[in-house]
Amino acid sequence: MRLEELKAPAGANKRTKRVGRGTGSGHGKTSTRGHKGQKSRSGGGVRPGFEGGQMPLQRRLPKRGFNNIFKKVYAIVNVEDLNIFPDGSEVNPDTLQEAGLVKAIKDGVKILGNGVLEKRLQVKAHKISQQAEEKITAKGGKVEVI
Repeated sequence: MRLEELKAPAGANKRTKRVGRGTGSGHGKTSTRGHKGQKSRSGGGVRPGFEGGQMPLQRRLPKRGFNNIFKKVYAIVNVEDLNIFPDGSEVNPDTLQEAGLVKAIKDGVKILGNGVLEKRLQVKAHKISQQAEEKITAKGGKVEVI
């Protein structure tokens, strides 16, 4: 078999229905829309979710839970992840994003104390856990809350 001999299997390519091309085509006059009614008119039809006046499913189902619109979402970075930075360097949200540790800074960056820190760093973040602060200062680094 060669490249020019390839072809789609029988029934794979279906011809498009050409409507409004005269009565001889079988799809003329009403163009497969039927006679009268909402769906036959131009721009006719109902919006998504409309059930003919019956109470729609999304309104029939009970609502659960609570969505706090004031919730703050912090990007989380563990202390062990900071070992990729050179010794004595400054770590801030921008450098964390450049290094790929943080994808998006929404309400800020929070440093957590999971793991072992092996470098002396100057860390600037929006929030820092107490355990992370102890580990950073124990190595001779500095912590600053932005």
